[in-house]
Amino acid sequence: MNKTPSESTPLHDVKVWDIVVRIFHWALALGVLLNLFVFEEGETLHQYSGYIVCGLVIARILWGFVGTHYARFSEFFPTVEKVRHQMRSMARGRNPVHVGHSPMGAVVMMAMGLAVLALAFTGFLMDTDQFFGSELLEELHELIANGLMALVLVHVMAAVVLSKIERVNLVSAMVTGIKRFHRPVNGHK
Repeated sequence: MNKTPSESTPLHDVKVWDIVVRIFHWALALGVLLNLFVFEEGETLHQYSGYIVCGLVIARILWGFVGTHYARFSEFFPTVEKVRHQMRSMARGRNPVHVGHSPMGAVVMMAMGLAVLALAFTGFLMDTDQFFGSELLEELHELIANGLMALVLVHVMAAVVLSKIERVNLVSAMVTGIKRFHRPVNGHK
């Protein structure tokens, strides 16, 4: 009986995402989705949710300096050269497998974090005496929210597509913390 590659290839499990990263990821996703699609703009729940996700991003920034190996910025900070290399490789039909965040994934992740911080800041300003009722600030807040929504879509689509290309279930990895590779990677056995 012939086995398919997935049946005959031994899997190599690598513990990548610690519990802090996983809780952050899913709590942030929930908070952002609630604010974009459920809670009314300007209402108390919308404001509290915004401040909670802002606090999550700040906590994740701190964890990026003191957390576990793959959670640290030093492991995945996306330099221009790293992003170019990944883009060139992908253009040539090669997709280098990254145990942690890929350079382009790190760019999107950091852009989403900055968008959340910008939303919290503009939302806070709209509640101050000086900027209450400012149409310009409201439009900026909405523009940033739409940008965040676009980034979330890119993030989700990339996770689905890369899961297929790399044969690594990225959604499952963000639940369990373990990436299952079909070959040894970066010295992991």
